Amino acid sequence: MSRGKGKRYKEEEIIRILREAESGVPVGELLRKHNVSAGTYYRWKSRYGGMEVQQLRRLKELEGENARLKRIVADQMLDIDALKDINSKNWSSP
Repeated sequence: MSRGKGKRYKEEEIIRILREAESGVPVGELLRKHNVSAGTYYRWKSRYGGMEVQQLRRLKELEGENARLKRIVADQMLDIDALKDINSKNWSSP
């Protein structure tokens, strides 16, 4: 599958390409076939090497959950700061 300049591969496609290399296809031939630079290939290999599609899906799911939890923590910290600010004001009656 050849793509134009600047096109992104889906993770499943990346894993399939890496599998081709693992099955014995020479890397140079693989790079030409998929129009991918050597730098891109080795970056993919370091990130996705040895990974199954199911593991990749689980990784994406966990990354999404982690982002959601970070947003919750940030919201809670804002609430705490607002409550501290309100609590620090002088509430004595005039």
